Amino acid sequence: MSFDEYQLAALMTAADRDQKNVLFSLVLGLVGESGEIAEKFKKWIRDNNSDPDAIDRDDLKKEFGDVLWYIAVLADYFDIQLSDIAATNISKLGDRQLRGKLGGSGDSR
Repeated sequence: MSFDEYQLAALMTAADRDQKNVLFSLVLGLVGESGEIAEKFKKWIRDNNSDPDAIDRDDLKKEFGDVLWYIAVLADYFDIQLSDIAATNISKLGDRQLRGKLGGSGDSR
């Protein structure tokens, strides 16, 4: 499945964008799902001493999917295709790598 095929499929399960506060709901949903991933890693560190064999990859896959869904729907809200996001990101990172600027912070490295 391509990014754009996924985005179209995700949109079939999204609320109507004309609903009141749908944009805010999507942003908060993305933050919430990202927080769930962080929480799983916190518990993995706390309870399993970061043992790579103890992390529940199936559970992570579900949570990563939830984040991807929110990104796909949010991007569509602004008429941006997931494939464009992916290509832009790889281009940006490739440029940083060529300039030796992968480390550090800030978008304008």
